[in-house]
Amino acid sequence: MAAFRLHGLNLTEFSEFFTWDDAALAARQMQRVVATSASGFPCRVSLVDAGVGEDLLLLSYQHQSADSPYRAAGPIFVRRGAVAAVLAVDEVPRQILRRLMSLRAYDAGHRIIAAEVCEGEDVAAWLASRFEDASVAYIHLHFARYGCYACRADRACAG
Repeated sequence: MAAFRLHGLNLTEFSEFFTWDDAALAARQMQRVVATSASGFPCRVSLVDAGVGEDLLLLSYQHQSADSPYRAAGPIFVRRGAVAAVLAVDEVPRQILRRLMSLRAYDAGHRIIAAEVCEGEDVAAWLASRFEDASVAYIHLHFARYGCYACRADRACAG
């Protein structure tokens, strides 16, 4: 089976937004929110669910920015001061393991060539098997119930 690595988003894309007032955020269709439960507020930078009382931004993010018919954006949460996820090869964070996931494999032309919906504990096996196919360039993971982008998987380099 092929090895993979999951990647969260880069906090620097979002840091400035935390300094904006509510009116400036609203003008860009963003909202400041506070986590009210220990689940339901998955940070796309740390790949960890926010804890109760943590500050987040809710905003639309273009997760598929390729010049392709599959170009797409959707809502994401980003925690204030989040530390970027640094995951080991083949590691799947708890945030994903505990949810139903939608997986979309893309080729180099940014077209979906395989897709699946599976429980989080089955994600690693599906990713590894898809990356056996040399035509798979990368895979996007989405939270299946709400459809929101979660993170990206890339084939891990050997060695």
